[in-house]
Amino acid sequence: MSTPNRNDAFQRKSVIAWGVLLALLVIAPFIGIYPVFMMKALCFAIFACAFNLLLGFTGLLSFGHAAFMGSAAYVTGWLVRSAGWTPELGIVAGTLVAAALGLVVGLIAIRRQGIYFAMITLAMAQMIYFVCLQAPFTGGEDGLQGVPRGKLFGLIPMANDLAMYFFVLAVFVAVFVLILRIVHSPYGQVLKAIRENEPRAISLGYDVDRYKLLAFVLSTGIAGLAGAMKTFVLGFATLSDVHWSLSGEVILMTLLGGMGTFAGPVLGAFTIIGLQDYLADTAGSWVTVIIGVIFVVCVIAFRRGFVGELIAWQKGKSS
Repeated sequence: MSTPNRNDAFQRKSVIAWGVLLALLVIAPFIGIYPVFMMKALCFAIFACAFNLLLGFTGLLSFGHAAFMGSAAYVTGWLVRSAGWTPELGIVAGTLVAAALGLVVGLIAIRRQGIYFAMITLAMAQMIYFVCLQAPFTGGEDGLQGVPRGKLFGLIPMANDLAMYFFVLAVFVAVFVLILRIVHSPYGQVLKAIRENEPRAISLGYDVDRYKLLAFVLSTGIAGLAGAMKTFVLGFATLSDVHWSLSGEVILMTLLGGMGTFAGPVLGAFTIIGLQDYLADTAGSWVTVIIGVIFVVCVIAFRRGFVGELIAWQKGKSS
């Protein structure tokens, strides 16, 4: 079998797999799966996809991505609850605030590489955490409670879990398609070149700092969108949304599912959120320890992540 034929067959299988997954997501609320759990998992899947755009396709490791998700959650929650904004305007505002914060942090951090870049993002994220802790409108340690879902565009009642679920699903699909388009665009190919060999990309005449800064802003904006959506789903925003441990969780989701793949972060997010919800009732405070052990085992057994190993096996089988 020739290489083009193998690639075409692999692409057809990928399309079929995504079609099946989308069908499962559509029917999930009708087969007894709790809609709020699915919505929460989809929000974290958006968050993980945003992080994967930065780490998996650009090669930049951020230790402070929770700050952008959490800041958008607070902004959206306050605007909707206290300022009376509509849901769609609150979501847009939260996303833009996260992107603006990403621009500020990116301008400071983007000229550094490796662990230095990661430490700067962590330090800036801790500053944002302190602001959320002290600011009067965030509710401090109590968080921002009682955020109403309202009516989307003044028509669709988001208090209905089913209506809210399909809105979250539509946003997730739109974000996924956007990231797919970004990665396969000429801009995305430059990002991959920077990830693989940054000095070579510089020698070819690319302004790598500008490309990385845009990737960082896009990633933080999408992370903010995830945080804004999560506030509507759960009805609150708390300090855990901006805590550094959440930044660790999204790294875990990305690596567990498969860094640099499209389906990996989605599978990783559903796996971690599912484990947390299940173990919270059975294991109590041991949840973090158990998930840590599972992560270590999976990293040893599946170094490319679940989806990465599956893709490698499928390609090897076709060759």
